[in-house]
Amino acid sequence: MARQVGPSCKLCRREGEKLFLKGARCYTHKCSISRREYAPGQHGASAKKSKMSNFGLQLREKQKVKRIYGVLEKQFQNYFGKAAATKGVTGTLLLQYLERRLDNVVFQLGFATSRTEARQLVSHGSVFVNNRCVNIPSFSVKVNDEIEIKVSDKSRKGIQDNIETSKERATPAWLQADRDHFRGKVLRFPERTDILFPVNEQLIVELYSR
Repeated sequence: MARQVGPSCKLCRREGEKLFLKGARCYTHKCSISRREYAPGQHGASAKKSKMSNFGLQLREKQKVKRIYGVLEKQFQNYFGKAAATKGVTGTLLLQYLERRLDNVVFQLGFATSRTEARQLVSHGSVFVNNRCVNIPSFSVKVNDEIEIKVSDKSRKGIQDNIETSKERATPAWLQADRDHFRGKVLRFPERTDILFPVNEQLIVELYSR
């Protein structure tokens, strides 16, 4: 199973904003981008900021979305191809397909403090969809799917800690969370207004339309 490896904080610094890839740590003083607000690398601090080309803006937007959802290039291209082949607004559909990933849903329900942690929960067989164990992070949920976290008593404390850490983070309107019983439900497909992090998906569409 392919995944992004390497220091997560460098990815945030490269994009120039917090992507919250490390969960609760991103809200503390330990956050790298809070201490070093410049690009990573030997010359990151001294490099002069120049005006970015249209291609550069499009590329950075694509890279940012890839990193937020933790998908690699080939998989991202597949999502875009699927969105382009579906009737509707391509950029919105692309984000919708990414939002419907099971690891993202587990994160949005508050059972993990980051999508990386949620991906690990899924991969370890702790997530059940409609009473069936699903260990594929990219599994796409559907309307009325019921998600449940089933862990041993030893691991239960970790999930409770995640819920406590995530309690200030509101559950998106397209999901219903029952955090007391480690359950959730998909009420509808996500809409563009449900995706709150700053992203200009039209730039991604323009990049792939070259």
